[in-house]
Parts: sequence; structure tokens; C-alpha cells
Amino acid sequence: MTQALKVVLVDDEAPARARLRELIADCAPLVPAQVVGEAGNGREALELLGSVAADVALVDIRMPQMSGIELARHAQLLASPPAIIFVTAFDEYAIKAFELRALDYLLKPVRRARLLEALSRARGLAAPSGEALRGLESAPRRHLSVPERGRITLVPVADIIYLKAELKYVTIRTAAREYLLEESLSHLEQEFSQAFVRIHRNCLVAKSRIRGFEKGEVQDGEQGWAVLLDGCAERLAVSRRQWHTVKELATG
Repeated sequence: MTQALKVVLVDDEAPARARLRELIADCAPLVPAQVVGEAGNGREALELLGSVAADVALVDIRMPQMSGIELARHAQLLASPPAIIFVTAFDEYAIKAFELRALDYLLKPVRRARLLEALSRARGLAAPSGEALRGLESAPRRHLSVPERGRITLVPVADIIYLKAELKYVTIRTAAREYLLEESLSHLEQEFSQAFVRIHRNCLVAKSRIRGFEKGEVQDGEQGWAVLLDGCAERLAVSRRQWHTVKELATG
């Protein structure tokens, strides 16, 4: 006998989750599946997915605090990430983006026949890759995710003072502590260009945290500068190459 698919439902609207539960029960005679957990937001979903063995998650895209796409990006770091079927009311143009990246989705209102089809394919569906998810939405993530001691820690981007590349990691610095992130500094710069500015080839700082500058070491016979940041006692050197851009930002 085929083992039932273990399904997690993620939607900020309880009636939408109830509707999916009913549809999954209707599909069970043809595709055995059971709901093993529900979450009303992205944070709850990450905690849940870290504690239950789920084969697939049905994830609403439009949710407050964290979109379904951002949740999927964080969930990749789980020890056993589930396959993800997005639930969306997106228009035709947006749906084409999903199809081009081979991501499965259900259109709202969800129909039994379409859910049956998606569940039938779910066993062969891998967790979506970061490459497939990147660029699906224009808004940057609200959190960065860091694996720590077998769980995923979410770091609010609004709390980050700077991001510094060191060897193969990026150090995330908040007022409270540091975290190590395995992402490209260049990708982070592209995604968060509205909130961060590059001050050196290996460092991005939050624009909102810049409170001034002080003279630093002389570089190639010219006066060097360091940036002063709210919530951080470190003085970070500004490279000659970036000084013009950073200075304009501070005086603009």
C-alpha cells in the first residue's frame, strides 16, 4: 500500500486552509495524503517544517510578514526540505514565470481536479532551488536565514548593520550579535541595493545606520576614511574606490 503523502498547509487565512483540508480529504481515495500541520505565517511554517517530516507544503504566496516565495527560499536550508506547491491568485503573466522555472502551483480558487493532479506529481517533485526562486518577486526578502544547531534562525534585514564577506561566508552584524551566512555578497548587494551601500569590496553597510565619518589610515598617499555606524562600535574602512559614492550618500 502506498504511504500517504504528508502535507503541510501554509496560509494566513484559516478558511483557505480549511478548504484545502477538505479537498485533500476528497482526493485521498485516489492519492492518499494527510495534513500533518498548518501554519498561518512564514515564521510558524519554518518552525513547523523543522519539526515534522513533510513530503510537500502547499504555500500561499501573498502573506503578511513573509511571502510564500521568501519562505521557500528559507526552507531550502532545512535538513529535509519539502517539495513546495505554491497557491496563488497571480495573473497569467506571473504564472508563466512559474512555468518557466518548472515550479508547481495551484490557482485560487483551488479545484479538486487540479489539486489531485498536483498531489499525484508531488512524490517526484524536488524542493525548489534558489536559482528557480530568485527573481520570482521584485521585493527583497525581509529576513536572511541562517542554519544554527539544527534549526533555521531568521535575521530581520531591518536589524542588520553591515554584511562583510570573509572567506566563503558573509558575516551578518546586528546590534545584538553576529551570524554566518553562506550567500554571495554580490547577490546580496543586488537584492538589497535600496537599503545597503558598498563601502569596500568586501563590505555592505545599511544606509540608515550611517551617522558619520572619521579620518582613517592614509591610502596611497591620500587621506583614508572610516564610516561610523549606529549600534556598532567598529570603524569600517571606506575604500578609495567607494568613497565618492558613500560621501554623496551621506551628504545627499
